[in-house]
Amino acid sequence: MFKKSFLHLSVALALSAASGIVLAASASTSVPVSASVTQNCSISTTSALAFAAYDPIGTNATAALNATGQISVACSKGAVGLTIGMDNGTHVAGAQRQMLGGTAANLLLYNIFQPPNNTPGTACTFPGTTAWTAIGTGLLTLTSAPTKVVRVYNVCGTVPGGQDVAADTYSDTVGASINF
Repeated sequence: MFKKSFLHLSVALALSAASGIVLAASASTSVPVSASVTQNCSISTTSALAFAAYDPIGTNATAALNATGQISVACSKGAVGLTIGMDNGTHVAGAQRQMLGGTAANLLLYNIFQPPNNTPGTACTFPGTTAWTAIGTGLLTLTSAPTKVVRVYNVCGTVPGGQDVAADTYSDTVGASINF
């Protein structure tokens, strides 16, 4: 009887090994996953503040010359504490912005104002009331970013009338920055 049982056990083990049946156990764990999104913004020029021809002996002998440019900002959704600043340009004298002509003696004074409110696309009103600067009350305070979609803001420029300036081509470069 021992031989017969041993034979059945040997056959059973051989069949089990041949069929590929393997007994196994398992264990599991969880894998933590994380990411962060930082508050981020970008700023760019949409259209330059390009004034038409200034006529010191005709129209602009008394009237200001006005123009509108545009800047665009995009921020991560929900970004808060946003302000846009404008420096005084490369040819500033004191706090007065100036465009430089072909020689250092040829200067054309101008000013940049904020739009009347901080709603994107708000049209300029002239004369402007709040000078746009890089500090303090001259910063344009924005609402929090509702989405990452670009928002466009008008830049309101004025060349005061009554300037005695030479015939020339005048220009300046103003730095715009978004603080976040």
